Amino acid sequence: MASKSVSKIFVIGGTGAQGMPVVSSLVRDKKYQVRVLTRSKTSSRAQQLASLGNVEFFEGTFASESDLRAGYRGCDGAFVNIDGFNCGEKTETYWAIRAYELALEEGIKFFVYGNLDFGYKKSGYDPKFRCGHYDGKGRVAEWILFQTQFNQDRMKAAAFTTGPYIDMAIGKLTPMSPTVEDGVATWRVPLGKGAVPHVSLGDCGYYVRWMFDNIDKANGLDLEVAIEHVHYEDLARAFEAVTGHPARFIDVDLDKYWTKGPMSAMADNGSGYNSDSNDPAFMSIRQNFTGFWNLWKHSGQNQGIVKRDYKLLDEIHPNRIRTVEQWFREMNAQGIKDGKGSLWDRIQPENLSPVLKIAEDGMQGKL
Repeated sequence: MASKSVSKIFVIGGTGAQGMPVVSSLVRDKKYQVRVLTRSKTSSRAQQLASLGNVEFFEGTFASESDLRAGYRGCDGAFVNIDGFNCGEKTETYWAIRAYELALEEGIKFFVYGNLDFGYKKSGYDPKFRCGHYDGKGRVAEWILFQTQFNQDRMKAAAFTTGPYIDMAIGKLTPMSPTVEDGVATWRVPLGKGAVPHVSLGDCGYYVRWMFDNIDKANGLDLEVAIEHVHYEDLARAFEAVTGHPARFIDVDLDKYWTKGPMSAMADNGSGYNSDSNDPAFMSIRQNFTGFWNLWKHSGQNQGIVKRDYKLLDEIHPNRIRTVEQWFREMNAQGIKDGKGSLWDRIQPENLSPVLKIAEDGMQGKL
């Protein structure tokens, strides 16, 4: 039997880097109404969403049963993308499960969970690949998809698995923030011959909209997306081809990365800024992102630990961004048009801007 369509969607994470294009895509033609959970409906990001129309806000937190119930009530769809850097792996795991269960209680018909690769499991449970904010989501996604075989008559569900946004390669205070050294755009990261399955934020909006438009096809699916597996020598060549300025990738070992890399100053802080350092489940930034880089170091050529089905992505989104050079060209042209400057202008130290909401909100010092 075909699923009934949904009309009003409760979104957790709507003002985040991924949530903004997701909400924009859902309401672009007014087919869907969206209710966004937010800490502040007067924030600049909330106001940007409000200007789109068909968007309302509910002030609260994902870590509250009463707020979750109130947010779901009157909605028939849900997109849940919890910020793991807010709470840490342990707390996120609990509240993501409760978010699913309460959605079921409140009559949600289709539930999409914002996910990341369960790299620890995909590696065969090798401890060097433990990355808390990835594994926390990955475990929950598997659990949610398992539930669909029992609950799909009441609520269908799917997982939407992303990865590091390509914007992070030109952004401030990210694991792969660039530097400009003697006039050369430089990425010093511990990647070796590996590759990062970078994601286009704009395409995220398209994919999530496709899932809500095609519930029966999406039900039970873990839609794993990316532009391509980006080798950083290719990234540097693409940047140089687009901007005309020299660029390079310099492979560094993890010790050097944690001494001088973009997050070295906060290496021993918690990977969740509200997590308890006395909790045995606590992971530091260094521990968390060491596993993160090991994942990509062992994922080169789409043949390692983290893989993508690019043929499927082409079928779902024929006009998707397919290469890092294509993304660079579009962003370079758009930045000039919007008065933000070229890509070369935007990676200058004084011009680097945040990508993740956590950095924009000034929380990176607590990480």
